[in-house]
Amino acid sequence: MKVILAILILIVNTAVAQNIPVALNAQNPHYFTYQNKPIVLVTSGEHYGALLNLDFDFNKYLATLHKDGLNLTRLFTGALYVEPSGAFNIERNTLAPLPMKFICPYARSNNPGYANGGNKFDLTRWDAAYFTRLKKFMSMARDNNVIVELTFFCPFYDSTQWKLSPLNDANNINKIATGLERTDIYIVSSKTRAINALQAKFVSKVVTELNSYDNLMYEIINEPYFGGVTLEWQHFIATIIDSTEKHLPKKHLITQNIANDAALITKPDSLISVFNFHYALPVAAAENYYLNKVIGCNETGFAGIADSVYRLQAWQFMLAGGALFNNLDYSFVAGYEDGTFKYHKDQPGGGSIALRRQLAVLKDFITSLDFIHLKPDSSVIKDVSSADASVKILCNNGKEYAAHIKGENNLQLQLDLPSNNYKVVWIDPVSGNILSSTTIQAHDEPITLTAPAYKTDIALKIMKE
Repeated sequence: MKVILAILILIVNTAVAQNIPVALNAQNPHYFTYQNKPIVLVTSGEHYGALLNLDFDFNKYLATLHKDGLNLTRLFTGALYVEPSGAFNIERNTLAPLPMKFICPYARSNNPGYANGGNKFDLTRWDAAYFTRLKKFMSMARDNNVIVELTFFCPFYDSTQWKLSPLNDANNINKIATGLERTDIYIVSSKTRAINALQAKFVSKVVTELNSYDNLMYEIINEPYFGGVTLEWQHFIATIIDSTEKHLPKKHLITQNIANDAALITKPDSLISVFNFHYALPVAAAENYYLNKVIGCNETGFAGIADSVYRLQAWQFMLAGGALFNNLDYSFVAGYEDGTFKYHKDQPGGGSIALRRQLAVLKDFITSLDFIHLKPDSSVIKDVSSADASVKILCNNGKEYAAHIKGENNLQLQLDLPSNNYKVVWIDPVSGNILSSTTIQAHDEPITLTAPAYKTDIALKIMKE
């Protein structure tokens, strides 16, 4: 009887654990847990318009991510922000729907005159079709084992986005933004009370509607370092998310976009669990590791269209302690939701079938490790044969090591390993193929490893035998 009871308790506890939204890992909060397993999030996803663009077939898109071995997508709500065609020189931009193909949370009124076709919006009424589409997206993502980072808002970079916003007085019948500039929309003040109330109502609505989904995180706003967004306003939105979920069964992670490239976070908001950077440098993960939270790179680009650029960025960032990497993939557009669109050479980023497969190699490499017991520790590196090589390494001292080396073929790497026998495996980051595998003996003194021949980069795995 005691054995049966113990088995039943185990079954119940396992079922409960699998019914919890993606969370920070309890053993190592620099990583995630989902469905009772530690995970990292790695993807190469479309330009965030899969929901708001009615021409985009997100069923095919999400199935493609799953087929390619990736597990994350970033999604804009379209509540206040949509882009015009040609923005940022993006060809076939999914965030720039064609006339009459934009859907947002607000119902259309009977008054004609929206800037991109159709009737103006009524900001007091929800569009039921929008929330149906949102839930279908979430369900399809769940079925394809894809985590959704849902981004509530985005600043207006210039007047062209503001002219298309449902909040602009010219595009709705409610006119609550009279006398305000585009840079006034994401502040908390007496003049924005009506807008802040609208924002809070929308956030609470979405959080309530999506509470049952476990494959979900909430990002407050994209790139708040543009367009006049204040930290006070960001905390206001985080508080709305948190307070709404206090009355709901499930609690989801809140993510915050910090900066481009890198920045030291000195005053973190206690409601934030994931701190994201765009075009992240490895130092963004390293210098903020002390926070004991996930550090992510949730947008790439503006570095050419070559696959190698973004593959190298992903490996260097994740092996520096990151846990989330989202390459912005312009091969996904309406009509090419399988990610096969051939964009022009001046596109502000890359993306391809080949790159998605290469990023899946990275994801599989990390998850092949006991990675929740790894942490970045460059002190184990005693010498590198070339000053031009960049080495990022994760360590579980004396048990397991994982490294990525960028640059300089014919490299020699001197590591300080405790006395043990170790299996040393060199891996091609492009294909995932093993380039060489050998066993070494360490004797409490630095040991020199010689990499096999490679081109741009190579990965290394060391395991105690």
